[in-house]
Amino acid sequence: MLRKYSNHRTIQDNIKLGGLTAFSAGMVNVASVIVFFSFTSNVTGYYAVFAQEIAKGNWYQGAVVLFWILLFLIGSMFSNLIIIHGKGKFSAYLTHSIPLVLEILSILFVGIYLDVFYEDSLKETEILVGALLFAMGLQNGLTASISNSVVKTTHLTGLTTDLAILISMFTKEANRNNKDLVDKFHLLLTIVTSYVMGGLLSGISFNYLSNKTFYVVCFVLLIIGLYDHYKLYLLKKQFVKRHREELVA
Repeated sequence: MLRKYSNHRTIQDNIKLGGLTAFSAGMVNVASVIVFFSFTSNVTGYYAVFAQEIAKGNWYQGAVVLFWILLFLIGSMFSNLIIIHGKGKFSAYLTHSIPLVLEILSILFVGIYLDVFYEDSLKETEILVGALLFAMGLQNGLTASISNSVVKTTHLTGLTTDLAILISMFTKEANRNNKDLVDKFHLLLTIVTSYVMGGLLSGISFNYLSNKTFYVVCFVLLIIGLYDHYKLYLLKKQFVKRHREELVA
């Protein structure tokens, strides 16, 4: 999922990446709504809230919302900077794993803080919501960068529009036989379904695990990194085996 870049990726690579990252984004968003009464997987609504707060003269609240928007922006930008400057210097897997590790650490920080230190103050909430928005920015920047903007999994507004366009296009038989359009439809449907399933699991999980639900999100993200590590291990094992067979021959 993380080893390949841009046009070298197959539809299967994008579906796996999109499915798992959308699942984690859905979990984060529902968990943050339960704990903080705030959405953290996208910033669309926060632009409107920012404008509203400024219009009312609530400068502090406006500054906080702007801070959240900037954290999402910085997270996304940081992912892309790592990928751009790491390309050619390090392996694609290592370069693409760094934003994922940072995302896991950000979400882990939120989970640990809630478990150990949280006193339910407004300032704490503002910081923790910011940490989750930064994490989601990292994720969206990572998936968009390595997939040539094909995979975006933290928000569904544009994706739902794209799905609607594809469904309308499929009313013509020629489009239903177009492999590229069908592959895109499968990818978008996977992302939407995974996001909803992640949110559903998060809501159920919170009834039993409470704040530890954020640890479950970290586990899901860890699977993404370990999957490619396992695939690299298998490839290396096959290469060594083939090399030995050639030496024997």
